[in-house]
Amino acid sequence: MTTPAGSLVFVQFYLDCLSHASYLVGDRTTGRAVVVDPQRDVREYLATAEQHGLTIERVIETHIHADFLSGHLELAERTGARISYGSAAVLDFDTDPLGDGERLGLGEVELEILHTPGHTPESICVVVREHAGDAVPFGVLTGDTLFIGDVGRPDLLSSRGRSAEEMARLLYRSTRALLTLPDDTRVHPAHGAGSACGKNLSAELSCTIGNQRRGNYALADMTEDEFVAVVTAGQPAAPAYFAFTSVRNRQARPVLDEDTPVPPLTPEAFLRARAGGATVLDTRDPEAFAAAHLHGAVNIPLGGRFAELAGQVLDAQDAVILCGDPDTATEARTRLARIGFDRVLGALGTAVEAIDAAHLTSVARVDADDLARDLAGQLVEGEADFTLLDVRGPGETQDMGTLPGARLLPLPELLARLGELPTDRPLTVICAGGNRSSVAASVLRARGFEAVDLRGGFAAWHGEVVRPADRAADGVTA
Repeated sequence: MTTPAGSLVFVQFYLDCLSHASYLVGDRTTGRAVVVDPQRDVREYLATAEQHGLTIERVIETHIHADFLSGHLELAERTGARISYGSAAVLDFDTDPLGDGERLGLGEVELEILHTPGHTPESICVVVREHAGDAVPFGVLTGDTLFIGDVGRPDLLSSRGRSAEEMARLLYRSTRALLTLPDDTRVHPAHGAGSACGKNLSAELSCTIGNQRRGNYALADMTEDEFVAVVTAGQPAAPAYFAFTSVRNRQARPVLDEDTPVPPLTPEAFLRARAGGATVLDTRDPEAFAAAHLHGAVNIPLGGRFAELAGQVLDAQDAVILCGDPDTATEARTRLARIGFDRVLGALGTAVEAIDAAHLTSVARVDADDLARDLAGQLVEGEADFTLLDVRGPGETQDMGTLPGARLLPLPELLARLGELPTDRPLTVICAGGNRSSVAASVLRARGFEAVDLRGGFAAWHGEVVRPADRAADGVTA
């Protein structure tokens, strides 16, 4: 999204795999610009600024992010830009803090800072006016304070001495302050649907204050106590990496060099690294992984929400060696770096099949029809000889249901709850479409469990077992 001609340059960047929105705001009359909430790999911001004849002079963070490692240090190194947070932020590097109500002029374009604590204590929003003094702002960059259809979750600091209720009360006041902006003010948040920073985010990437006033459940006319109750209820489990990344975003950590290639490893060097304790991360699709992979490898398909899944099942401190398509190694390294997982030692420089067969294994994925027969057999015999494990989130299972007898254990909680799983019988893992189940099953096998997963996930079960049964009950034949 880019603004039309005029003094204001406004560009939204959207990273689907992390549901992350960032922004470049500039003034054509002066060539001055800021970037708000950047991702860690910053090449796109630099190219866009050059395209519009702009100089990036400041990086503004709306808060200390937990779901991705922000690119403020990378942009500062590449451009000399100042880094700014709200004045309540506590950081380990020098910044140019921004006060509540402070106005920053880029030329004709003006930015106004609003302190909006609630998602985090230091959260701010940035009001953008094409001309200083405009009665109706162009828009407001709301960070994780206000999403389209939701508000930021207030519970992420509950383990660091700030309760979810305390933060929710701050969030109530902050969101009501945003509602004093004119209805035509555009809302531009830091995340869209799929982000774990809220529970009801829309797929829309912008809206207006007026539409949010009318359609956002959290902005409905309610008391502060009612708001606290509704926004703290039903929040999904936060991925384990959030705690790591939020700390890392406070630190003066090393910057990412996007142009450094991932060292290619021969099969022999790859096996030595694995023997030395490195985690084997196989980025191929689940079918290719099932056909042949290294013993103990973790399968996280590179498509989709790769980094987020990695953050749920890997430890940021673990050394990682990649295998899969050698041409995608740099992309995989960059996507891991976006959440601060920087210990990629190298990547197998050949196809997995080039590894000595003694180090490879395969696993049979389960088809929906076969699983239905196995479940029916369990019911007849009256004793389960395997355990169904559903790794979808509570919202998914509540909306869609699950398989008979399935045990619910959301993927973000898997590693912390391994001790709850039986070791005397196999596990059959299910998810929505078959990606997360392959991830979970590979993690379980790497830790000594006997585990397989359902090919195609709950969608396949519903399409191949439930719907045919419904048609048969209705007297409909294929």
